[in-house]
Amino acid sequence: MTTDFIARLRAQIGGPRDGALLRFSLGQALLGNGDAAGAAVALREAVAFDESYSAAWKLLGRALADSGDAGGAIDAFERGIAVAQARGDVQAAKEMGVFLKRLKAAG
Repeated sequence: MTTDFIARLRAQIGGPRDGALLRFSLGQALLGNGDAAGAAVALREAVAFDESYSAAWKLLGRALADSGDAGGAIDAFERGIAVAQARGDVQAAKEMGVFLKRLKAAG
């Protein structure tokens, strides 16, 4: 993702389109651009807007793991699995379960 795209997303923060999807998109772009810590901030904001956004929990866990916060990543994956199971989002729960097992095994 280019820094121009990230700048356009950031410009929308606080506007009428601000919300979980915008923050998720920003987090995804930042993570793709190698800014795991910045991505984690945006993704925390995404789940603050919508705690039932299982894809945001999954990406938050990845961003936290990539930024070296294994404990935060484990918490995000555990919360994300609970959200995904409550929503019937079986695939997201499975994926987060795999990431969670890997983190716990590495720690």
